[in-house]
Amino acid sequence: MKLLKNLTVQVIIAIILGIIVGAIFPEFGASLKILADLFIKLIKMLIAPIIFLTVAVGIGSMGDMKKVGKIGGKALLYFEIVSTIALAIGITVALLVNAGSGIDTSKAEEADISKYTAAAEESDQGLGAFIFNIIPDNVVGALANGDLLPVLFSAVLFGLAAASLGERAKPVITFFEQVSEIFFKIVSMVMRISPIGAFGAMAYTIGNFGLGSLKSLGLLMGAVYITMFLFIVFVLGSIAKYFGFNIFKFIGYIKDEIFLVIGTSSSESALPSIMRKLENYGCSKQVVGLVVPTGYSFNLDGTSIYLSMAALFIAQAYGIDLTLIQIITLLGVLMITSKGAAGVTGSGFITLAATLAAFPMVPVEGIALLIGVDRFMSEARAVTNLIGNSVACVVVSKSENEFDEQMAAQAIPSKA
Repeated sequence: MKLLKNLTVQVIIAIILGIIVGAIFPEFGASLKILADLFIKLIKMLIAPIIFLTVAVGIGSMGDMKKVGKIGGKALLYFEIVSTIALAIGITVALLVNAGSGIDTSKAEEADISKYTAAAEESDQGLGAFIFNIIPDNVVGALANGDLLPVLFSAVLFGLAAASLGERAKPVITFFEQVSEIFFKIVSMVMRISPIGAFGAMAYTIGNFGLGSLKSLGLLMGAVYITMFLFIVFVLGSIAKYFGFNIFKFIGYIKDEIFLVIGTSSSESALPSIMRKLENYGCSKQVVGLVVPTGYSFNLDGTSIYLSMAALFIAQAYGIDLTLIQIITLLGVLMITSKGAAGVTGSGFITLAATLAAFPMVPVEGIALLIGVDRFMSEARAVTNLIGNSVACVVVSKSENEFDEQMAAQAIPSKA
């Protein structure tokens, strides 16, 4: 009975029940999407103010402008190196597996993909437009719209200004800290209904696409899941070992957030709670406030792996043999388009459409081949994104001596 009160257990049970309901009552299951949408909407309602408050407090309370620049620069360098490794691994595995060969592309030409290509055009993933869109028309508008990058930009400016004012800004920073505590309390209240959101999401997925959709593109799905697993274990595991913590124990520590992401297929749903959990693990509030929100736009390891493998899968399905120069060009395009993924609704699919639009050798209509299974692969990339950003936060904290080893020992006690 006590076990049933555990949030992780509740989410797992909800996911299993969602699969059962979706399989037995597909129409009813498909109609339960509203439960997932409502839960994610509740979380998204809190993300913009939490990011603004956390980043502003984190930078504003540092005082040392050089330290802010050092942490930010180190985080961005780490993001670029690791996400590029993720892209390269995705391309390598896709070439080895060659999952797209032999796929019937006739249905893809008949499918309606206009909503994805239109959204990709609206989002305009060009580098110039990407940088331009970081600056909001006004701060209040950015908060109201929940646009992650403009909110982050505004919060960084606010924090830098507060840090430069020193003691005069302290009352404002203290007030913001108190307000952020209230928002985190709201998050804990919302999280109590996370099993309902997970249940609705899984019931919709199975009810809408059917259990058969899990088999239709099984080789690609298997390749994506295995690649992300290997990336977490070997790449992130090696980084974690170098910085003195165990990747498996760390994953066990953030298991609640991982199961929530699996249930909702959205890494955003776990953003507020993972920030608080990383602070409890020993990362300083300043580093968490700066690294985690930035990582949600610039350190999308799972999305990077998925985009590279999906693009090559489509090329293979259409019998297009890319040269080494074209593959390197694709890698370069992906390095740009993947950075804007978090700010786009249905990020994986729409960003893939934007990537193929910028890389005309591969037909954009090929994304229709992935519609049936994208929902399942989105869970893998969301979990990988979450773990990747959490590891990044610990790494930057440790490298800047902003990490409390005693808190980490209490959070994950070593067995005698």
